[in-house]
Amino acid sequence: MSDLNVGILGIVVMLVLMALRMPVGIAMGLVGFVGIGIIGGWDAALLRLASTPYEHSYSYQLSVLPLFLLMGNFATVSGLSRDAYLAANAWIGHWRGGLASATILACSGFAAVSGSSVASAATMGAVTLPEMRKYGYDKKMATGAVAAGGTLGILIPPSNGFILYALLTEESVGRLFMAGVIPGIILTALFVLTIIVLTRFNPKLGPAAPKRDMPERWRALGGASYLIVIILMTFGGIYSGVFTPTEAASIGALLTMLVALARRRLTFAILVENLIDTARTTSFIFLILIGAFFFGPFLALSDIPQQLSHLIESVAAPRIWILLAILVFYLLLGTFMEEFAMIVLTLPIIFPLIVALGYDPIWFGVVIVLVIEMALISPPVGMNVFVVKAIAGDVTMNDVFTGIMPFWGALIVCLAIVVAFPDIALLLPNAMYGK
Repeated sequence: MSDLNVGILGIVVMLVLMALRMPVGIAMGLVGFVGIGIIGGWDAALLRLASTPYEHSYSYQLSVLPLFLLMGNFATVSGLSRDAYLAANAWIGHWRGGLASATILACSGFAAVSGSSVASAATMGAVTLPEMRKYGYDKKMATGAVAAGGTLGILIPPSNGFILYALLTEESVGRLFMAGVIPGIILTALFVLTIIVLTRFNPKLGPAAPKRDMPERWRALGGASYLIVIILMTFGGIYSGVFTPTEAASIGALLTMLVALARRRLTFAILVENLIDTARTTSFIFLILIGAFFFGPFLALSDIPQQLSHLIESVAAPRIWILLAILVFYLLLGTFMEEFAMIVLTLPIIFPLIVALGYDPIWFGVVIVLVIEMALISPPVGMNVFVVKAIAGDVTMNDVFTGIMPFWGALIVCLAIVVAFPDIALLLPNAMYGK
């Protein structure tokens, strides 16, 4: 059997194992180990088995992941999400659809300290859905805004998606974080614009809340001062070059913990619970990464990425059409696959092709994260949809998916803007780190 056929067979076996509910990391690692043994020899496979788990588990670069996870957990406990919502609500809640727009803005602020879309949707949903229900918001509008706003957690840094992409492609975490800032702001604006347009044509979707006086607005903004200071300290430090992303993560985790302590919301039991939750999530992601570090070299030995590149070159299609085909592939994949699995399974094949086509890998990281955001609110998997449904309780899945569709369109527009104008994503990283 040729190396190429071994590679194809390995992919099929891995998909079968995943269909049988074997964890993604174990399926990738097992297939990668056996594949390396068949193609490169069992001595090479055993050597990788002995070294890879340890090398990638003690990596200093990987420590950024648990630190940002811990930062997000402390941010949730300390009530920073509610602070962000109250501040946004005080200033724009009196607009038509103002509470939904405030939800989007609060999600963008909380995303800057959480890094997780699911965590953002869950936390903000618990805070904002009762308020929107109180003022008679359409349930589709309310749940759609929360589910869509939650997706900002994986685009606005710190982003677990960017961290995973950086580790798998050996790109800079700092550059990827900076690349996500402007697209994140654009997407936030597009979500708010979507709400404004919808409520303009149908005011019943989002009735205006009472207008707050200026002293009350400033008090609400002052209540969000902890969140503002943490964002400025961590990401201002990264942008100015004072902190590395790992150092910023440790400072962010410390600051959010101190806020939780100052507000007397961090008991010993909650601290232990947060540490265990962070360790559990970190272990899950590390297992996937270790599996990917077996699967990637196996694919390289099988020559699948190189053969795919040659096939694409022989077609002689414009590279933009190839890129669009890749994006459609990701959109289809996202309708039934979890986002971390999408990244680790596809990047060993797709990334060499993207580099061969001459696309900037940092820019492509932003594009991939945008596509993953769409997957988070796409049927039938759409993790954010399930989270919002669980919080809302009395709405159907159909209601949530219907409410999401306009925001899904806004994501398409944002993706088109970033694809058409790559410098939007590359402006900040190039200004900070150079081209």
